[in-house]
Amino acid sequence: MARVKLGSKSDVFHLDGQVWLCSTGLPSDAIIEVGETSFHLHKFPLLSRSSVLEKLIREFYDGDEKKYEDKKCVLQLHDIPGGAKTFLLVAKFCYGVKIELTALNVVGLRCAAEYLQMNEDYGEKNLIAQTESLFDEVFGNWADTINALETCEEVLPHAEELHIVSRCIDSLAIKACADPSLFNWPVSGCNSMPHPVHEDWWYEDVSFLTLHLFKRLILIIGSRGMKPDTIARSVLFYAKKHLPLMGRQSSFDNGNHAASGSNLSVPSNTDQRTLLEEIVTLLPDEKGITPTKLLLRLLRTSMILNASRSCQESLEKRVGAQLNEAVLEDLLIPNIGYSMETLYDVDCVQRILDHFMLVGHDTADSTSNGAVDEGQLMEGSHSLTPMTMVATLLDSYLAEVAPDVTLKLPKFFSLAAVIPDYARPLDDGIYRAIDRYLKAHPWLTDSEREQICRLMDCQKLSLEASTHAAQNERLPLRVIVQVLFFEQLRLRTSVAGWFFVSDNLENSQNQSGNISLPRNDHSAQEGCGEDGAIAVDDVRERVFELEKECSSMKQEIETLVKTKGSWNSFCRRFGINRKLKSGEEKEKASSKPCNVKVSPPSTKSLQNGNQNLGKDELGD
Repeated sequence: MARVKLGSKSDVFHLDGQVWLCSTGLPSDAIIEVGETSFHLHKFPLLSRSSVLEKLIREFYDGDEKKYEDKKCVLQLHDIPGGAKTFLLVAKFCYGVKIELTALNVVGLRCAAEYLQMNEDYGEKNLIAQTESLFDEVFGNWADTINALETCEEVLPHAEELHIVSRCIDSLAIKACADPSLFNWPVSGCNSMPHPVHEDWWYEDVSFLTLHLFKRLILIIGSRGMKPDTIARSVLFYAKKHLPLMGRQSSFDNGNHAASGSNLSVPSNTDQRTLLEEIVTLLPDEKGITPTKLLLRLLRTSMILNASRSCQESLEKRVGAQLNEAVLEDLLIPNIGYSMETLYDVDCVQRILDHFMLVGHDTADSTSNGAVDEGQLMEGSHSLTPMTMVATLLDSYLAEVAPDVTLKLPKFFSLAAVIPDYARPLDDGIYRAIDRYLKAHPWLTDSEREQICRLMDCQKLSLEASTHAAQNERLPLRVIVQVLFFEQLRLRTSVAGWFFVSDNLENSQNQSGNISLPRNDHSAQEGCGEDGAIAVDDVRERVFELEKECSSMKQEIETLVKTKGSWNSFCRRFGINRKLKSGEEKEKASSKPCNVKVSPPSTKSLQNGNQNLGKDELGD
C-alpha cells in the first residue's frame, strides 16, 4: 500500500471523553470545535500552517493584540471535510507529530488541507503538497486507487471539486481496459509469485463501490473500448451482489428477506428499485450479449420491486430479441400484479413474444411449408431455426399454463396464434396444450372447442398424437373425423409409395437379370424373379385391402349423410368410445338423429390419395 510518514515528534494528543488535549507543557489558548468534539490547542502552530485559521483567529480578536494573552480563542469548524477524525490528523501535522498518509486517509486530508488553505505560502512541504505527492503513488496501484475512491464518499462534494473522483475513476478504467495477458497480478510490484489474470479480475473489487461511482466507472470503461460482453458480465456481477432477489429464483412469497445464512443487511425496496433501474440502463444494447436467463431474472425482480414501466419494457424487448435462447422454467413468471387474473403472467409473455415477432426472425422460412420429419426434430435444437425453437418453447409454455382455470380462452388463443403455421414442423406440442386446456375447462361450448382446435393442423400430427386424438373424447367430432381421414390418406400414400418402389425394383431386377446374369446361371435368375414376384404380390395385396377399406369408409359416410343417422355407428366403426355425460343425454342421442352433417370426399380424391384435401371438405 502507498504510504508516506510525516513529522518527527512523539504523539502529545490524548482523548478525555470528547475532548482532545495537547500536553506540550503550555496551557491551551485555542479551542476548535468540530461537531461534538473539542480540541484544546495552541494558536501559533495552527495559524502558521493555515491561511483560514490565521484569518479566523485574527477576526476573533478583532485586531486587538492585547486579547491574545488574556482571552482563549474559540472557533467552530463544523463543516470541515472529514470531520473530527480528519482534523485530528491536521492538528498533529501542524504540531509536527508523527503521522502516516495512506490511501485510506489521503483523500480526506487533501480536502481538509484545501478547506484550510494549507499551501506553500504557509510553510514548505505543507499538507496540500504532501497529499498531492502521495496521489501519484496511489494512482499507480489498483488496490490503493479503489480504497481512495471509496473514501471519496465521505467528502464527495469536496473530492468532486478537486477532481479526485474523476482521477481515481480514470486510473481504474485504464487498468481494467488493459490487456490482462500483458501483466500478472498483483499490478503493483510485489515479491509474491505471479499468476495469470483473467478478464473478470476486476469485477469483485469494483462491486464494493456505491452505485453512482460504479456507474461512472462503467461508462468510462465503455468509452475506452471495453468489449460489451465484458461490461455486461461486470454489471450483472454487481447486480447479483446488491440485489438479494437476483441470487435465487423469485417466488410468490419471497418478500424482502436476505438469503439464509447471510449477515448482510438487506437494502430497502426503494434502494433496490433504484439500483435495478440503473443496472438495466448500463447493460449493453447488443443482442445476445446478456444471457436470456439473467434478463428474465431481472425482469421478474423488477416486477417484485415494482420498477418503472420503462424499465420493464426495456427488459421485455431485450428478452424478445433473443427469446429462442430462453428455457421454459425462466419463462414461467408468477403473476404478482394487482389484478391477479391468472396464475402466471401471460400478458408479459404475450408482449415478449410480440417483440420477438417484430425483430423479423427467419423471414426466409415463411416461403417454406415447414415440413420437417420427426427424425429431424430428434437431432437437437442446433438444427432448428430460432422461429421453430420459439414455437416449441411456446407450445411447452401453453401446456404448463393450460391447467389454470382462470386462463380465459381469448388469452390462450391469442398467445398460441402469434406463431405462424410454418414454424411448427409437428403440431404435437400445440395438441398437448389444447388437450390440457380442454381438460381443465370442461364447460366450454362446442363452438369454443372447435375454435381452439383450429390452432392445430391434423395433418401435422405424429402417429402417436393421431392415435391419441382419435380416441380423445374431449375433442369435437369434426376434429376426430379429420384426424382419422388424414391418417387414412397418409397410410394410403405410404402404401402407394411402397408399391412404386417395389415396381421399380422388379423392373430393375428383370433388366439386371437379362443383361448381367450369365445364360447358364438359370438358378440365380429364377430365384431373383421369384423373390421379386413375391414382394410385388404382397404390396399389391395390401393396396387392394386399403382400397376396400377406403371404399367402405366412403360408403358409410355417404349413408350417414343421406339418412342423417347417429354418429354412434361411425364412432364404433373406428373404435371410438364417446361417453355421454348423463343418462338424459344418452336418451336424447338414441331418440334424436345427430344434426352434424358431413360431406364425404369425392371418389376421385380418395382414389388419387390427394394430401392437399382441405379440412372444410369434411363438413361444416
